[in-house]
Amino acid sequence: MRLRAILFLLPLAVALARADAGTLSTVMFSTYTPLSSNHELASRFLTPMTAASVPTRLAAMRKRLSEQPVDLSKETFLLYVPAPQPSGLYGLLVFVPPWDEARLPAGWQDVLDRFGLIFVSASHSGNGETDLGRREPLAILAEQNIAKRYPVAPDRIFVAGFSGGSRVAMRLALAYPDLFGGAILNAGSDPIGTAEVPIPAPDLLRLFQEHSRLIYVTGARDITRLAMDAASIRSMRSWCQFNIQEIRPDSDHTVTDSRALARAFDALLAPAEGEPIKLVACREAIRAELSSQIGQLHALDVAGKTDEARTLAREIDARFGGLAAREMLSRIP
Repeated sequence: MRLRAILFLLPLAVALARADAGTLSTVMFSTYTPLSSNHELASRFLTPMTAASVPTRLAAMRKRLSEQPVDLSKETFLLYVPAPQPSGLYGLLVFVPPWDEARLPAGWQDVLDRFGLIFVSASHSGNGETDLGRREPLAILAEQNIAKRYPVAPDRIFVAGFSGGSRVAMRLALAYPDLFGGAILNAGSDPIGTAEVPIPAPDLLRLFQEHSRLIYVTGARDITRLAMDAASIRSMRSWCQFNIQEIRPDSDHTVTDSRALARAFDALLAPAEGEPIKLVACREAIRAELSSQIGQLHALDVAGKTDEARTLAREIDARFGGLAAREMLSRIP
């Protein structure tokens, strides 16, 4: 039985290892990672109180959380590998689509060749699929499997998406700055520091603030998404993410063209321009606000105002996410 399984998987492994440069391939992966586990996804994408409540809610339904949310033996990915690079190292772009069928957007291949970027995108990862149950773990698994099979520079791994896929890409960049060094947000974004897009743990937030880059690429005539971008960018800056650039091609709600895509990669790969004084002041303001909110929460507890304390705790949990994890988790029975 074991020999039969090995023989079954061998052609796939050989095909992946020898994928022809400059061609599109449909591939499967087999390697899982703790970073895509349900436990890790919950800790990064949910607020602390919400994540802590998951086991209890599942137990009430007589269910248990599985180790991994997807079965890789049933998943396929579209892979494009450019010609080998003079440096010997590739970059990597993980793309989250809004559509169900994985495909390489028109005009992107030449740009990928120019920048030496591998492209990978999961099938059945469109807007009709769940973010936490499929789209996010599929993107993480794609990154991990490609990075293990090809010589990829760790500082040249990015995530991108279009429309609804861009909103998922933004969440991935925020929650996994240890995997993705930046994101191209093509016509879709959201504010952060909410119950839907919580702030990550302090070490991840610091990494996101200091090393991640966000490139917002939205058509100048895409009025709805431009307004979304404006709200998202204000939110990012309020959370001390200043490595932001906007690119506005002359288009409506369409996938970005090759020219704007190349500009986005230029921005992602340019040397970082840090603002240490501004960053320190911004972080201090956040710490002061959190400290004030926690002080108010303790005062309500001491005064026996249970309902008001519970309401404020939920508000703190939603706004500060992982930054308030210790305080919020201490309130879980």
